[in-house]
Amino acid sequence: MKRAASPPFLLIDAGNSRIKWALAETPGLFLSQGVFSHENGNGNGNDSVPPPDAATSLTAEPDWSSLPPPGGAWISNVAGAEAAARIDALIERHWPALPRTTIRARDRQCGVTNGYAEPARLGSDRWAGLVGAHAAFPGEDLLIATLGTATTLEALHANGTFEGGLIAPGWTLMMRSLGEHTAQLPTLAADSARELAGDALARRWLATDTRQAISAGSLLAQVGLIEQAWREFSRARQAPMRLVLGGGAADAVARALSVPCTRHDGLVISGLALIAADDARLL
Repeated sequence: MKRAASPPFLLIDAGNSRIKWALAETPGLFLSQGVFSHENGNGNGNDSVPPPDAATSLTAEPDWSSLPPPGGAWISNVAGAEAAARIDALIERHWPALPRTTIRARDRQCGVTNGYAEPARLGSDRWAGLVGAHAAFPGEDLLIATLGTATTLEALHANGTFEGGLIAPGWTLMMRSLGEHTAQLPTLAADSARELAGDALARRWLATDTRQAISAGSLLAQVGLIEQAWREFSRARQAPMRLVLGGGAADAVARALSVPCTRHDGLVISGLALIAADDARLL
């Protein structure tokens, strides 16, 4: 007798200023996906600069009316209680009483071992991203750079051990901080900063006005952090690691890097799909 297909998983990645979602039939098969903004435009996650060539446009509210009913929702939320309440309300409006799991980092899951001294203190987005990266690049040593409000770096051993990472202010946060905490420097918007950085790259970083100097200087700080970390971690392994870039500022940073990198913008959602499938097997 043929077994009935399982209902899909609803996956939600709530970052600092936008929320990604997907409906997955299996970890590698997405039926639908999208991105929507936080209602108040405020947040605290890793997505402050939407990529200019995003395949899906940023909307104020997701349209789930035509989707097949999911069997449950798996949520990574680093944007706080207000975002959690909004996500709950959206789910209740479309699928009342849908079971939902807000994920937390664990000691071990889906082939990844958590190297944090207190594993549960690792951010849920970073944990899901590690799970997604280990599956996407099996058997490889990885340095994963996520470039949003914060820039996070994770060193993932080929055997799935998360060895630790680094957290620094992101590109736009650096520029915003300069504008907010100095009397004579402007605060740059993300779009204009990308344009200014492109000009600076063409001129080999020689800025001839203040706005361009801020944009290029903050971008180069990101580049220096990533390249130095990649070189040090690769030296420790005595072999180059694969550098994986994701997040809203990844396009601009990738163009400025002098080391090889691989783009992957779906690691958190991919990791959530794997976690959902793993949880479903245990039910």
